[in-house]
Amino acid sequence: MEQIEQLKLQLQQQEKLASLGTLSAGIAHEIQNPLNFVINFSKISDKLLNDLAAIVEDNLDKLTEDDREDAEDIIDDLKSNLAKIVEHSQRAVSIIQGILLVSRGKDNEFLPTDVCKIVKEYVWLSYHAMRVNCKGFNISIHENYEDGLPKIMVIPQDLSRAVLNVMNNACYAVWKKKQTAGVDYSPEVSVTVGKEGDNLVISFVDNGEGMTEEVKQRLFENFFTTKPIGQGTGLGLGITRDIIENKHGGTVSFNSTEGEGTTFTFTIPIRK
Repeated sequence: MEQIEQLKLQLQQQEKLASLGTLSAGIAHEIQNPLNFVINFSKISDKLLNDLAAIVEDNLDKLTEDDREDAEDIIDDLKSNLAKIVEHSQRAVSIIQGILLVSRGKDNEFLPTDVCKIVKEYVWLSYHAMRVNCKGFNISIHENYEDGLPKIMVIPQDLSRAVLNVMNNACYAVWKKKQTAGVDYSPEVSVTVGKEGDNLVISFVDNGEGMTEEVKQRLFENFFTTKPIGQGTGLGLGITRDIIENKHGGTVSFNSTEGEGTTFTFTIPIRK
């Protein structure tokens, strides 16, 4: 009866997550339009600022030395601020497009994909989600993305889910260890994306609490979780293995030492 009750609670949580996914897609769509306006008006403002700078330069002889220096400093600061607005707005748009890709992508459709970009976006999406949900959460993330990696045929909305699932677990593992570890403990997660022969290899290494032998044996079992009810459904790694192994024809491997950390590796054959 306890197991049945637990399954009911987990299914209810899964339904909430499904509803949240639909809601997130709607919010993302609505936010994208005003973000586009922010980017466009920032670019227009930058052009106007260049025109203003040209006018000031043509009239430098009419300004005192102090006024000239002040004007130049203000123009430089405004240019810098506008560049930052565009940069961070474009990053926000990129995140929103990723959310829409997950919610609206066609099932099992392989597309040429910038895998490094997807992994990076969802690694940091996981990090920021943990920052919101876990008070005081902070970790060091080390990223190693192979330069010049060409676009690879994958199912982008599914691969992003797999990345998010494993990164969420890594963040949780280091955060949980932080609760009891000494002051010298520094939580870290390392992410690597690269090509090895004819395979795409994505790895996640954390120095969290690691796994017991029992957890290792039951790791991919549906509804098995070490997280409290409401924080985990026990479905993430099962879904991840299905995405990597059944849909992409690859493998999911892991290595874990209790108290020291865990490594997860996706190995995906590159489709010709």
